[in-house]
Amino acid sequence: MAQHSDNERAPSKNLGELRTLWPFVRPYLGFVFLALLFLVLGALTTLALPVAVRQMIDLGFDQANQAEISRYFLILMAVAIAMGIFTSLRYFWVSWIGERVVADLRKAVYGKVIHMSPSFFESTRTGEVLSRINTDTTLVEVVVGSTFSIALRSAFMFAGASVMMVYTSPRLAAMIALLIPLIVVPIVLFGRWVRKLSKLNQDRIADMSATATETINAIHTVQAYAQDKREEKNFADRVETVFGTARKRLRAETLMSILIVTMVFGGIVGVLWMGAQSVIDGSMSAGTLSQFVLYAILASTATGALTQVYGDLQRAAGALERIMEMLALQTDIQSPQNPRSLPATVSGRIELDHVSFAYPSRPDKLILQDINLAIEPGEKIALVGPSGAGKTTLFQLLMRFYDPTAGHIRLEGIPITELDVLDYRRQLALVAQDVTIFSTDALENIRYGVPESDPQAVEDASRAAYAHDFLTELQDRYQTYLGERGVRLSGGQAQRVSIARALLTDPPVLLLDEATSALDAESERLVQAALDQIMQGRTTLIIAHRLATVREADRILLLDQGRIVAQGSHDRLIEQSPLYAHLASLQFAA
Repeated sequence: MAQHSDNERAPSKNLGELRTLWPFVRPYLGFVFLALLFLVLGALTTLALPVAVRQMIDLGFDQANQAEISRYFLILMAVAIAMGIFTSLRYFWVSWIGERVVADLRKAVYGKVIHMSPSFFESTRTGEVLSRINTDTTLVEVVVGSTFSIALRSAFMFAGASVMMVYTSPRLAAMIALLIPLIVVPIVLFGRWVRKLSKLNQDRIADMSATATETINAIHTVQAYAQDKREEKNFADRVETVFGTARKRLRAETLMSILIVTMVFGGIVGVLWMGAQSVIDGSMSAGTLSQFVLYAILASTATGALTQVYGDLQRAAGALERIMEMLALQTDIQSPQNPRSLPATVSGRIELDHVSFAYPSRPDKLILQDINLAIEPGEKIALVGPSGAGKTTLFQLLMRFYDPTAGHIRLEGIPITELDVLDYRRQLALVAQDVTIFSTDALENIRYGVPESDPQAVEDASRAAYAHDFLTELQDRYQTYLGERGVRLSGGQAQRVSIARALLTDPPVLLLDEATSALDAESERLVQAALDQIMQGRTTLIIAHRLATVREADRILLLDQGRIVAQGSHDRLIEQSPLYAHLASLQFAA
């Protein structure tokens, strides 16, 4: 889902977009009917009030009718209590449904995003995704949890009050009916304007969220380059853009409200003036006019509420359109419908058969070209080559973050596209240069790949990764919170936690983007010792930056411009490959 300019964005759809919520509402139909029951009961008790008022007024407030008047006041009290109970219960169940539906919607959006392949994130900013999960779903929550209920109640009240107005005085009701076209036309015209502005407003909020997410995630870089003020101004500009689009939307909604309310109440005043003349000439009782007035007020109030919620419904329709766009996405990395099974014991044999690859965002540029490679179980392969040669891309294909443009990758002789994605990835562990530490404690970080692991297994993996000693020195040992992105650990410590995590999964295949080049000598020594432990008995591919690594490898592959241009031992490549000799003199001179 790529970013688009304002002109490229598809126009908002109408309120029919709200129908897409049905799959999320359907599981809770019982609660929906319960909420509707209380809604109808509350509306009926409200519609009963004017009838009791009419009776009291027509009886007159004299002593002869004292008992009758008291009875009607008791009825009024009972109706008021019932109305309060039914209205409150309706509010509870409608709000519950709204919270429940939006919770399911958020889970669905996150579930969709978490399974998308890296190609999706090449063209979609994190802030855009967060805007879908947070801002857009909140708008939908307002609609499902309150606005939709208000709309239904107002529609029911308008219909009921209209029927009672016709029953009370057909002539006055007919005059009010003539006002309806004058109300409906502005609603439609202004509604289109509001819907367009609402979609634009949500787009600008997504841009603001993306900017904030990006700069906060890169806060060290921002501050290191003294760009705090510039980023602050950039975000302030985004916020002002959001405010500007919100102001335009509010202006449209306000104009619509002024126009409609003025026409509604102006028309009612005129009709009531005619009713007052009928009371004066005796053709209508004061109680009847009072009853008509109350029903007219209920109908006009319902109309005003409907005009207000119409704008909310338009905004929610725009937000829901954006959410459904995401839910409709399909990842290009999927498990087959009937995946094949791996052997009970995976040895780690990997084959690449005429593999070529170009990134989806750059389909015309092949990063890997016609790679043929057979890796035996337990073999240790070092990948070397200039920047851009395709080493990291090869790792991404092996992890099945992408599928080859041409050719096949096989594990145990089975094309990996014929295996279940999750089952396949459990056979590999990646230790990358850019270590990921989650915002939780050390225990949960290490057993991330195997959440059910017991503490003893975690400790054993930590000892093998040379992480146990420094973890036990922390304040709460393995239960110590490591900070967001592991800010409480040094680079070497974070790397050893990452190695312990990989070791705990006990994978037959290891992919090591060697991360010792940026560490100090002591950290490098400990991390290398941990890597030596984890590589034992496993098929290992290493993006190598150290002479020790390539010397200890069973085979060295030299990549250049997406091809394997040479392979063999270090000494053999020094003699036979000028490119390797040059790289060795630059990278391994120390």
